[in-house]
Amino acid sequence: METSNINGSRKTSRSAHAHAILGSELCARLSETRVLLVGAGGIGCELLKNIVLTGFGHITLLDLDTIDLSNLNRQFLFKKKDIKHSKAMVAAQTASAFNPNVNIRPIHANIKEPQFDIEWFSGFDIVLNALDNLDARRHVNKMCMAAGVPLVESGTAGYLGQVQPLLKDRTECFDCVPKPTPTTFPVCTIRSTPSQPIHCIVWAKSYLLPQLFGEDEDGTNELDEAEKQGENAEEVAALRKEALAYKAVRSALRSAQTAEDIAQRVFKKVFHSDILNLLSMSDMWRSRAAPTPLDFHTIQEGSFVIQRPSNSNANTGNAQVMHFQPANGHANGSVHSPSSSSSSSNRVSGLRDQRALSLRDTLELFISRRLREGENTISFDKDDDDTLDFVTAAANLRSAAYYIDRKTRWEVKEMAGNIIPAIATTNAIISGLIVLQALHLLRKSYAQLRNVHVQFKPTNPLSTSTMCPPNPKCGVCRDIYTKVLCDPARVTLGEIVDGVLGGEKREVSVYEDKRILSDPDWDDNLERTLESMNVGRGMFLTIVDEDEEWGTIVIALSVLPPNHPSDDPAYILPSPLPSPPRLEKRASAPPPAPSRKRSAPDDEIGEVKPLAKRAKTDTNGTATLPVIASPSKRRKLEEDGLLMLSSKDDKIEDDVIEID
Repeated sequence: METSNINGSRKTSRSAHAHAILGSELCARLSETRVLLVGAGGIGCELLKNIVLTGFGHITLLDLDTIDLSNLNRQFLFKKKDIKHSKAMVAAQTASAFNPNVNIRPIHANIKEPQFDIEWFSGFDIVLNALDNLDARRHVNKMCMAAGVPLVESGTAGYLGQVQPLLKDRTECFDCVPKPTPTTFPVCTIRSTPSQPIHCIVWAKSYLLPQLFGEDEDGTNELDEAEKQGENAEEVAALRKEALAYKAVRSALRSAQTAEDIAQRVFKKVFHSDILNLLSMSDMWRSRAAPTPLDFHTIQEGSFVIQRPSNSNANTGNAQVMHFQPANGHANGSVHSPSSSSSSSNRVSGLRDQRALSLRDTLELFISRRLREGENTISFDKDDDDTLDFVTAAANLRSAAYYIDRKTRWEVKEMAGNIIPAIATTNAIISGLIVLQALHLLRKSYAQLRNVHVQFKPTNPLSTSTMCPPNPKCGVCRDIYTKVLCDPARVTLGEIVDGVLGGEKREVSVYEDKRILSDPDWDDNLERTLESMNVGRGMFLTIVDEDEEWGTIVIALSVLPPNHPSDDPAYILPSPLPSPPRLEKRASAPPPAPSRKRSAPDDEIGEVKPLAKRAKTDTNGTATLPVIASPSKRRKLEEDGLLMLSSKDDKIEDDVIEID
């Protein structure tokens, strides 16, 4: 217990310091504050400890992840005995001992699940993000903007960190500033011509693993996309044949063959036959070094030899001989030199994850448990040892065939799992700054809000900047949000749209995420129920005015209350109805300057009347009216590469247009 002197009287209390610093009024409010903490990782553990000791009374902690051995160096709420258990559950149990007056409710789930809808978010006074996932951050940001709940966003990367308080209509939101898109690689580079370790790792994780153990046995979807993007047609055709050949390999994995036979068959298919097929396309290797097919038995014997051209232009005839031997102190796969033996010996004797494997060791790792156990449907998980072993071995075998530097198991885990270096001290600093910004939001001291950056500058480790106003062109926080309670199985799309618009007849398009559900020229879905279009709780319907006169309305869908009468309409509209702002008309282009050319005499110009268009007729000879499309909508869809259907009888898949 702590002793403090407050207002001249001596007081002993667990929260004495908090009362002295924050004041009795704010401390009393904190005990009733409902806070949602999303994430129980590096930042989340530090932050949970801080808000518990500060006195936040009602804490909901949500995290989908389980505890891994690699977490224990900085996530201090966990111990070795907790490995494989839920982070949220263990963190809540450990932190509860810090302050028995605090109520912590742990949830082991994904924040994007439908039960965590706008109604659920509205039950909190503030949301604190401790996420390492861009997609989840954007989702929480949108939910907070829709519910009008203050959010404190944060993140760290090594010695760097940032804290950003977000409040609708007062500050910019997380999506006001465009985020860099993830790095992608051409399909043909990954499948045929890798030149970097990351290419081989992506191939092993995103192509080979799904081909052998995933749900998609076809694997041709991305080839279709590659063909649309204009990649080499010959390479794409060869890759299609390769993808079809994997069906036989998958059948073998399901069969009763011995594990050794299956492993050899997979190896021969992937690292020998496929490479021979690529070598048959001689044009591909005119300006780059051709790969070497690997041989299973000579690698096992430790006598495998690769001859690589000394440069990518193989005209000189010079070659570099690479000997692959059993593990004997030398890092196999690199050019042998006496000077490398001592350093290589140190690497081999290091930790398992950081040890450089010989080619023979890599082969043994490739044919280990994952292949020997037969075919199971699995996906990549950096914390699953068997799956990580398979990806590491496959990536390094491919690297050897293409003369690329191989990576340790830890390096593969870091690159394949998109692991950002984390430092406990940075997490501690950031979590303290999150609490300070959260207190400003709860006090409504908006002038005190700051973006705070932790930077790698010893003379100035912290920098702050004032909050920026919302981006007027932001597609998230500038929309008008409203909430509709409904039964998706009974309510139709048209009922929702007409109800929210108040019966006003306007030309609008309706979207759900990237799907277009309806527009003025295609309204078939208006009579369908939401459930029939896979639209339900926790999702958003976006109503866009086609004439661009009114702002966008976003409808957050939630469930009807349990006591809703069954004979009443299957939805409850908001009251009052949303009132979108009127948009400013775009400035029209200035009229063209008058021509200085002399006009022709009037008597040389003849008036020609336009010919009347003949009405279209159907098979019975009955005239039909032309379909008039909205010009603005047609223009937008054509810019996005979409096709406007000419009539409602045209068939489309599932009556929904998917926008990629």
